[in-house]
Amino acid sequence: MSAPALPNATPRRLRAIHARLAKTFGPLEPPRAADPLDELILTVLSQHTSDLNAERAFGELRAALPTWQQVVDTPSAVVADVIRSGGLANTKAPRIQAILREVHEREGAFNLDRLRELSDADARAYLTSLPGIGPKTAAVVLSFALGRDAMPVDTHVHRVTKRLGIIPAKASAERADRVLHDLIPDGLRTPLHVAFIRLGRQVCKAPTPRCAGCPLKDLCPTAPRYLLQRRKRPASGGISR
Repeated sequence: MSAPALPNATPRRLRAIHARLAKTFGPLEPPRAADPLDELILTVLSQHTSDLNAERAFGELRAALPTWQQVVDTPSAVVADVIRSGGLANTKAPRIQAILREVHEREGAFNLDRLRELSDADARAYLTSLPGIGPKTAAVVLSFALGRDAMPVDTHVHRVTKRLGIIPAKASAERADRVLHDLIPDGLRTPLHVAFIRLGRQVCKAPTPRCAGCPLKDLCPTAPRYLLQRRKRPASGGISR
């Protein structure tokens, strides 16, 4: 891929983007620091739903079945009913039970504290070897629970980094995970994850970004197209705001 096609895919540009977003949004700290196993299960619950729904489902799970052994021993259909507010409950319930069984078999307890002693690569490999755990979920646990320098690629990060010309337009989330991990300078992966989440939620929205108010519009290869569309809208009979 030629440089003009990916204008922001350089460590220097990424440092500049980080500086601007830190100035815009303030401290770019991860949202929570949780027990690794709690974080893993919460992240599974967050798949294809909002953080609010996932946190509600996690709270309901812990209230109804206070120990992980109870979660494992309870019929999957009952666990699914408990976490129904998180969506896709019939898929997530057996997946969570399979993860818990595997962790207990490996560790002799429902505990992932041993990951703190592993290197980033080994901890990531351990997590992605668990049933149904992909790179995004592993990166969340590494970043939020273990304090590692990781870049979880959720829908916001995926969208924003494509529009900014950091990753190829057709890159899958799995490819984006590999590209961003290698490209982003050490120490900036988690802060930029937080920054891209905020940018995606507040400015770089789907399907139409709010480019006029974006702190990166002069760096973004996508912004001119959206800004031009906005300028043309009144002339074509649209209603301007």
